[in-house]
Amino acid sequence: MKEIVLIGASGFVSSAILKEALSRGYKVKAVVRNPEKVTEQSPDLTVVKADVSSADTVAGVVKGADAVISAYNPGWKNPDIYDETLAVYPAILKGVKQAGIKRLQIVGGAGTLFVAPGLRVVDTGSIPAEIMGGVKSLGEFYLNTLTNEKEIDWVFFSPAGNIAPGERTGNYRLGKDDLIVDADGNSHISVEDYAKAMVDELENPQHHQERFTIGY
Repeated sequence: MKEIVLIGASGFVSSAILKEALSRGYKVKAVVRNPEKVTEQSPDLTVVKADVSSADTVAGVVKGADAVISAYNPGWKNPDIYDETLAVYPAILKGVKQAGIKRLQIVGGAGTLFVAPGLRVVDTGSIPAEIMGGVKSLGEFYLNTLTNEKEIDWVFFSPAGNIAPGERTGNYRLGKDDLIVDADGNSHISVEDYAKAMVDELENPQHHQERFTIGY
């Protein structure tokens, strides 16, 4: 049985990943700010309260795991989301490496995906202003830091343009750097299918030191 650490396990996407991982028999350590927000219950689940802004703290809580999945987010309504994302994610990366973990999978964003040659989603004007800080900061971490990271086997898994509750169909497409759209031009994925694909990647890694994406 693989032992994984899920950072930020109480969020919308991460809760689905937690449920998926537990359903497949993984032993999961959920690292969160507020343990009471983790509603899943399983003998294979350990919930740990920790501040992941410290690389040393991160190293301590992830040590010994087979892999780490990070869904860290300071909170979409946090007015400091831009600065906190750019401060904390490098600490998470440093801590995971410090602990000797070989595999880091990150819940990415769709903002840096291309919708046309040279045109990213973040530059189309389609992203609401109230979430732009979080979208831009996560994108900058990916472009400026992760793409230069050579010491650890990382992946940045970007969802479709719209991710929402739905069904676990198993019927979707995966891609690399281009936004995946359906026949009507819509980019969407259920959070259940995103979680399935994330755990599939954990189980059978197909991507190494790169981004990939999903959509119907």
